[in-house]
Amino acid sequence: MIEPRPLSEFIRMTYRQPDRAGFRPSAHRGVIAFVVAVAAGLGSCMAAEPLLRRPPGMVSYTYREPFKTDIPGTLDAIRRLGVRDIEFSNLFGTTAAVIRRLLDERGMTCSSYGVGYEQLMKSPDTVAADATILGARFVRVAWIPHQAPFTADHARAAAADFNRVGRTLRERHGLTFCYHNHGYEFAPHGDGTLFDLIAAETNPDDVAFEIDILWAHFGGANPAAVIERYGSRVKLLHLKDLRRGVTGDLTGRTPPENDVALGSGQIDIPAVLRAAARAGVAHAYIEDESPLFAEQVPRSIAYLQSLVE
Repeated sequence: MIEPRPLSEFIRMTYRQPDRAGFRPSAHRGVIAFVVAVAAGLGSCMAAEPLLRRPPGMVSYTYREPFKTDIPGTLDAIRRLGVRDIEFSNLFGTTAAVIRRLLDERGMTCSSYGVGYEQLMKSPDTVAADATILGARFVRVAWIPHQAPFTADHARAAAADFNRVGRTLRERHGLTFCYHNHGYEFAPHGDGTLFDLIAAETNPDDVAFEIDILWAHFGGANPAAVIERYGSRVKLLHLKDLRRGVTGDLTGRTPPENDVALGSGQIDIPAVLRAAARAGVAHAYIEDESPLFAEQVPRSIAYLQSLVE
């Protein structure tokens, strides 16, 4: 096998010293230019970076059924996929301490902890204690209780609650609160949407966002544009894709069978990942609510690995 030679050696081979008469063949200049151009082209190919700058995490809801009966085995299955980070949205009948021990034994982490709206409003310190035990830096809520349709009054009331608990989590516990959109917030309001109203009426120091790209799209928004608009307030992502041909609405609900492997649905995943990189998103989690998650998740991971700049 021929060992590859460094560029400097190729240049020395082609750019010979002048002869005794001081003549340096001009042809060599062309060779050097060619070698440099080729090397630059190879360098740009070798420097290609993945669009997703760090490996994806996993939302526990994806594996909600197996987690109910076998937490250790389910963590092992997720780890075999190369996933090391989990966003837990349920303790599955055990304690945060038990889950933390199981994670530590496998070299895994929990970076975000999802809870219900009422649970967080009533017991923010208890939620924070569990999040801290798990090792999470973020606490998120994914649904605002309301009687449809979602209105500006709902949005303002939720914003006030978010400011209150977000400040508690930050000041007392060093945690960041994130609101996870669910589609209905993208109803038109003024010159924007109700999501914009929530953002305007919350303190950026106390309230950040987890953008679920399927639900943003389902509610009529462009998820990449939402990420661009809110930039550094977007700390987390749920990576999901919506079956082609499905029409969205403002209900925040669609059959789980409409979740498909990333890259096979309607959403422009590369645009989302570019926007996320510019925004400095901390964690991106795969979430697949479909009963076919076991076959779709590996395809989603392979798709993400195939995306490069």
